[in-house]
Amino acid sequence: MSEETASTDIRTTLDKALYRKAYRLMCMAGRMAALYEERRQLSSKYVHSTSRGHEAIQLAAAFQLTSVDYAAPYYRDDSMLLGIGMQPYELMLQLLAKADDPFSGGRTYYSHPSLKREGMPTIPHQSSATGMQAIPSTGMAHGLRYLEGRNLLQSSGEQGKPVVLCSLGDGSVTEGEVAEAFQMAVLKKLPVVYLVQDNNWGISATGAEMRVMSAYEYAAGFPGLERITVDGADFTESYVAMERAFSYARKERAPVLVHASCPLLGHHTSGVRKEFYREQHNLQQHQQNDPLPRLRSFLLEEQLFTEAELLRLEAQAVQTVEEAFERALQAPDPKPETVMEHEFAPTPVQAEQGERAPAGAEKVLMVDAALHAIDEILRKHPESLLYGQDVGARLGGVFREAATLGDKYGKDRVFNTPIQEAYIVGSTVGMSAVGCRPIVEIQFADYIWPGMNQLVEELSKSCYLSRGQFPVSSVIRVPIGAYGGGGPYHSGSIESTLLNIRGIKVAYPSNAADMKGLMKAAYYDPNPVIMLEHKGLYWGKVPGTEEAKTPEPAEDYIIPLGKARVVQEASEEKLAEGDTCGIITYGMGVHWARAASKSFAGQVEILDLRSLNPLDWDACTSLVERHGKLLILTEEPLLNSFAESLAGRLSLHCFKQLDAPVMTMGALPLPAVPLNVALEKAMLPSAEKVAARLEELLGY
Repeated sequence: MSEETASTDIRTTLDKALYRKAYRLMCMAGRMAALYEERRQLSSKYVHSTSRGHEAIQLAAAFQLTSVDYAAPYYRDDSMLLGIGMQPYELMLQLLAKADDPFSGGRTYYSHPSLKREGMPTIPHQSSATGMQAIPSTGMAHGLRYLEGRNLLQSSGEQGKPVVLCSLGDGSVTEGEVAEAFQMAVLKKLPVVYLVQDNNWGISATGAEMRVMSAYEYAAGFPGLERITVDGADFTESYVAMERAFSYARKERAPVLVHASCPLLGHHTSGVRKEFYREQHNLQQHQQNDPLPRLRSFLLEEQLFTEAELLRLEAQAVQTVEEAFERALQAPDPKPETVMEHEFAPTPVQAEQGERAPAGAEKVLMVDAALHAIDEILRKHPESLLYGQDVGARLGGVFREAATLGDKYGKDRVFNTPIQEAYIVGSTVGMSAVGCRPIVEIQFADYIWPGMNQLVEELSKSCYLSRGQFPVSSVIRVPIGAYGGGGPYHSGSIESTLLNIRGIKVAYPSNAADMKGLMKAAYYDPNPVIMLEHKGLYWGKVPGTEEAKTPEPAEDYIIPLGKARVVQEASEEKLAEGDTCGIITYGMGVHWARAASKSFAGQVEILDLRSLNPLDWDACTSLVERHGKLLILTEEPLLNSFAESLAGRLSLHCFKQLDAPVMTMGALPLPAVPLNVALEKAMLPSAEKVAARLEELLGY
C-alpha cells in the first residue's frame, strides 16, 4: 500500500445492509448526544463527551474490528462502541456512573471502556490523558507480534490475524509519547492501525495554534509507517479507507496511520461548552459538514432507501435511545461498601514455599540470584519477555544482570529498547492485555521519571477502573541507591514517590535469597510490581554487606509480597531486662543496622520489610509491642518520606506500647546525591551514624 488519499470521487456502493446499520447507529449516536443536552440536569452530573461529527469514521473503523482484535478508543468514541455492538443502555449506565456500568461499575467516565466480551474486540482499560493510549496500544501489537512469532496465538480462522486499533485526537499526536509509540511500531513492524480524528480543535486551541503539521504529514517522518488521509465525515470514503488500513495491517503485519478530517459538532465536553470558546461562524462551518445529513442525502440520491424507510430507521433509533435513558436513570448506583474492591487482583502467592537454603547450595551474589530467577522464568514460561535499555545479548545489562539471556532466548524475547522509559513502562499494559508477561528494566532509578506518566495513569489504575478485568501483569526492575561516587543521576532513592502511587506493589530485597524469592512472587503476581534492586548490594563489594551473598534458593522458592523477615533477634535476657529496641528497615539499611548493632549485643532486633507495598503491618506493630523502642531506617532523604509516614502511623496505633518516641533516620534532605565520595558519605546514613542513634534510643 502506498501513501494515498482516499478519493472523494470513488463512490463505492457498499452492501445495503451495511448502510442500514451505519445510518441506524449514526441516528442513535446523534439522538444520544441531543438527549444528553436536553436532559442536561441529569446527564451532566458527570463530565462526558460525545462523537457528534465523528460518527462516520468511528463506525467505519468499528465495522472492521473482529473478535480477535484489540482496540483503544478515546473519550469521544461512543459511536465506535455502538459500532462494535454495545447498546445505548450500557453506555448510559457509564454516563450516569451506575453500578451495572459494564466497563467500570461507576468508577470512570463515559466512553472509557474496558471490555472482555465474547464476539467483540477486546478493549483494555486506558486513561483519558490524550495521547497516552498510543504506547499501551503499541504494546498490545508488540505482544501479539511476539506470541504470533512463537506460535502461541490461537488460530483466528476466517477473521485473519489480530490487529490493534488505536484511536487518537489530532491534538494528542504532539505528545512525545506518541512519537515513542510510532518509533517502536515501525522498528518492530507491528500490526497496529492508528486512527487520528482531526477536528482542528484541542479544547479552546485551534490546530494552527498547536502544531506545524497534521498527523498525516507528521507520519511521513517515520519511514515504514504507512498513511492514508480521508474525509472522516463521509461514511463511504471512511469505510473504504479503514478497510484498506485494516487489510494492510492484518496481512503485512505492519503499522498504518489513518488521518480523518471531521467536524466538531458538540462540546469539547459537557463541562467545557462550545459557546465558551468558538465563534458562530466556526460552528456554522463545521455544521455544514455534519456526517449524518451527508449520509442521508447520499442514501436517497443513490436510491438505496426511500424517505419512508429512513424515517422509520430514525424513529426506531429515537425510541431505542429514549427508552434506554429512562431505564438507565432507574438503575441502581454502586454501593459505597464496594469502593475498595479491585485495588489489586488476587495473587496466587500467599505463603513462602520451597527451600531457601538447600543442602550443598553455593552462595550467590544478588545480581546472579536475579539473573537465575529470570532465567528460570523464561525457561518455564514462553509468554514471558525481558526488555529495556542495554539488556540484550550484546551487553546483558549495565550491571550484567541479564548476561547470557539474550543469546539463550533470542532477540524477539530478550531485547534492547530505545531510550524510551515511557514505552518500556507503558508497553507492559498492552503486553499484559494480550497474554504476555513482561519483565522490563529501567536502567537507573533516576531515569524512571519519563515513565511515571504511564505508571501512574495506566498501570496503577487499570485494575481498579476496569473492575478487575484488566490488571497489569508487569515486573519493573529498577537498580537503585548510592555507593562509591555514583553521582546525582545514578544514585537516587525513589521509593516514597512510588509508594504514593496506589495500585502498584513495591519490593526491595536486601540479599540474594530474598531477591530470588521476591522476583518469582513479582512475576506470578497479576499486578504491577516494581523491584527496587540496590546497586551497592548487587556484587557484594561494599564493606559490611557480605551477608547480601547467600546460598542460592531452590528453583521453586518464592516469598509472598508483604511478608517481612526478622534478620536479627534480641536476646531473651535483654528482653526480660527491658533493654532492647527494634529497627525497621530494608535494602542497604539492613546492613547498616547489622553493623551498628554489633556494639549493642543482644539489644537490637532488625526487621527487614522486603516489600514496602504491601506492608507487613502486623510484623511492624509486633516489633513495637516487644520492645517499646523503635528506629525506622532508610537511605532516602528523610523529610516527607515513607519512613516518616510509617513512624507516624506506628506512633498513633502503638502509642500505649511505646517507651520512647519513634525515631527515624535517613539521608539529608538534598535534591541529589553528590558525586564526591566524601560528600556522598556526609549525606547518607552509615553504620556509625546508626550506632549513635541506637545509643540515644536505648538511653530512654
